[in-house]
Amino acid sequence: MTADLFLKNGRFITESGEFYGSIVIQGGKIAQLVGRETAVPAQQEIDLHGKVVLPGLVDDHVHFNEPGREHWEGYTTGSMAAAAGGITTIMEMPLNATPPTINLQHLQNKQKAVAHKAVIDYALWGGLVDNNVADLADLHAAGVIGFKGFMSSSGVDFARIDDDVLYAGLREAAALGNLVAVHAENEYVTSLLGEELRANGRTDRAAWHESRPPAAELEALKRAIYWAGVTGGRLHVVHVTLAEGMRAAKTAKESGVNVTVETCPHYLFFDEADFVRIGPAAKCAPPLRRRDEVEALWECVLRGLVDTIASDHSPCPWADKEPGMDNIWQAWGGISGVQTLLPVLLTEGVFKRGLTLPQLVRLTSANPARIFGLYPRKGSLLPGADADLVVVDLDAEWELAADDLFYRHKHSAYVGSQFKGKVEQTWVRGKLVYENGRIQAEPGYGQFLRRNKSERYDVG
Repeated sequence: MTADLFLKNGRFITESGEFYGSIVIQGGKIAQLVGRETAVPAQQEIDLHGKVVLPGLVDDHVHFNEPGREHWEGYTTGSMAAAAGGITTIMEMPLNATPPTINLQHLQNKQKAVAHKAVIDYALWGGLVDNNVADLADLHAAGVIGFKGFMSSSGVDFARIDDDVLYAGLREAAALGNLVAVHAENEYVTSLLGEELRANGRTDRAAWHESRPPAAELEALKRAIYWAGVTGGRLHVVHVTLAEGMRAAKTAKESGVNVTVETCPHYLFFDEADFVRIGPAAKCAPPLRRRDEVEALWECVLRGLVDTIASDHSPCPWADKEPGMDNIWQAWGGISGVQTLLPVLLTEGVFKRGLTLPQLVRLTSANPARIFGLYPRKGSLLPGADADLVVVDLDAEWELAADDLFYRHKHSAYVGSQFKGKVEQTWVRGKLVYENGRIQAEPGYGQFLRRNKSERYDVG
């Protein structure tokens, strides 16, 4: 039988190791992995010349703002940027779109709006807000991969949650076989500090990170973990910036709490001094931390205390950033970073700090696919998995220019940064969707993914 595609002479990386050989693709699936000496007849044969091949990245935390705010990004440009960064599956958050996906009707509206827009595969989050616990069952049945809640104000039409809703949401998600993710910052402390700083006339960039100190994040994280332990619910804490937070999650796991933790590339690349230098393009919440905290966070990554690394791509028009040049409070908070997730981790992790390629695969492909019920279809090179692959030139050294970006608005805190390691090709279900600066797939190729209800993720 003739295969559809034969990619030969590659250095294939899995979460458990690597091997030199070739991969056979049939019907959009991985049929088999074979040694270098094995030839397989195929309709298309490509020699990879020893380039590194990773499972396509699974980014479980993006904002593409559609429907309602697609002028900020949208699924077409957002998914193109993801493909250019080696990402083959994204999971989009329920807010920063209008309306947010907090009930079944809003979810169905979103599915209809984005159905023919993406060039890569996608899954959707449901929202947990202050009055929708009764809607979670319907959202779960419709396939959402989790329920996202904010413990502090999100600044948009997405009501934050207090402990009563967090408790009830964790309990309901546990009964459904799903999970709750939280943005962990203490609302009352951050609001108080922000009000005090503004009352004192502070509009400078440093005021932003002074208003959201590490203690406000750590307290909320520990509180969420406590309620996860009490309810038996599954908790995922997004964009953790603190090594102490990672250690707290590790201790909780060891005591039986079902908690996983994410960090983001910008917390591993930039620090407070970079924020003061760059300005609004680097404003985010939680804010960037001191350089010693960045290094401590890297140590947690290398020691296996971090479960996933996701982009938290949060774009906007420059017009929503520019007012912050003179008054940091007036800038939209979010960093555009879906296209640079992999280059950051290769540059700062693999080349500078000794992160292994199998560790990279675990953090960005296998673990997010497991946690959110898409494994082994996504995040693996196992026979039967979707043929989602990214081919990387590890030797390429390059500087990011604004014109390289596929974002609707070509600005990012990363513009001008130097990287080592570059995505050459991205394949989704056996189709080439990106190659050397050009998108090869048409919008609408991407498919909607539902959580696999039978999948369980064992933390530890």
